[in-house]
Amino acid sequence: MNEMQEIKKEKVILVGLNCPIFKEDETSDEITLAELAALVETAGGEPLATVLQNRPAPDARTFIGEGKCEEVRALADAHEADLIIFDNELSPSQLRSLEELTGHTVLDRPALILDIFAQRARTGEGKLQVELAQYQYILPRLAGLGKAMSRLGGGIGTRGPGESKLESDRRHIRRRIDKLRSELEQVRQVRAVQRRQRKKTELPMVAIVGYTNAGKSTLLNQLTGAGIEANDRLFDTLDPTTRKRRISDTQEVLLSDTVGFIRKLPHHLVSAFKATLEELQYADLLLHVVDISDPLWESQAATVEKVIGQLGAGEIPRVMVYNKADRCDILPHFADGVLFSARTGEGTEALLHAMETALGRGKHVMQLLIPYSDGGVLDMLHRESEVRSVEYAEAGTLVEAVVDDKTCGRMQKYKVE
Repeated sequence: MNEMQEIKKEKVILVGLNCPIFKEDETSDEITLAELAALVETAGGEPLATVLQNRPAPDARTFIGEGKCEEVRALADAHEADLIIFDNELSPSQLRSLEELTGHTVLDRPALILDIFAQRARTGEGKLQVELAQYQYILPRLAGLGKAMSRLGGGIGTRGPGESKLESDRRHIRRRIDKLRSELEQVRQVRAVQRRQRKKTELPMVAIVGYTNAGKSTLLNQLTGAGIEANDRLFDTLDPTTRKRRISDTQEVLLSDTVGFIRKLPHHLVSAFKATLEELQYADLLLHVVDISDPLWESQAATVEKVIGQLGAGEIPRVMVYNKADRCDILPHFADGVLFSARTGEGTEALLHAMETALGRGKHVMQLLIPYSDGGVLDMLHRESEVRSVEYAEAGTLVEAVVDDKTCGRMQKYKVE
């Protein structure tokens, strides 16, 4: 029996506040509340009821107003709920007030997402990143996290740093944050060395990005046989996986999976996961995987593009991969990407061709005879091309090389049939 089955499902009431003064990624609506329900299920909870409050502005003390708090309290009591989770981010004082008024443990969306990340992290690096994000979230909220921090029985919002750590003073937590940042910086340095080694191999890096649960891991499995566990759950991949794949006779690439993006992703997570997500900045190509079977795929794709820009990867070429085509009765036509099914593999050839084209390599296999007097040409080929074989003949050096369009033009005079 796995961990998810062993833990009794906690009953959860969902609450959201829609305000015209909020930014798009701060407000709540039916769509974000449906996503919150999916997040609760991912964390092992059971969403029972939803309350969406409309106000011109949030109440400074209770966020949703005292009258609405009474309504939420009655609803939570009627359902015997364990938790009330808000779709918005709450201040420490609001958390405290809401717990006093409702008589129930209250969490917000960032705390829920952090909890899921704490469940999902597997590698040492992933766990470091989650712990850093949790401490950054907790530090300004130490005084406001009343009931959530005293739930000794465990459950949603209690994974990660334990109660004994949280009872420590702020200086202790700040020291821990500094230590975690230092350890993650060492991870970055290791990654930088790995990137330099990859550059030496001349293999382009292709990063797979997309909204959470869009099918990125399934795509990597389909293309490389990576054998990653791919489940129909949000945030199922936290630790990056990189595999080789030959996409044509003349081109091999490194494919790397990344964590999925989501609306209202806590900024602590974007910063804490930079050691993983900064890989995007160094990619030669992004595969942006979109779940076109989801009615909200366009807004999800826009969310991903926004985060890509925040990470400084906005200028990197990308191929749009319209995934889960096998689930669509009517397939739309996309001029800017590839229709694909990561589950069945349909569209693989078109995707590989699009990747090769987008990398702009335009590679050609050439047989060349380079006179010994032109030795500098051979040096250039070794630097800028893939030299497959070298033989020394009477008339010069016989070379088989894979070259790009530009080098192909320069090598025409040495070409032999």
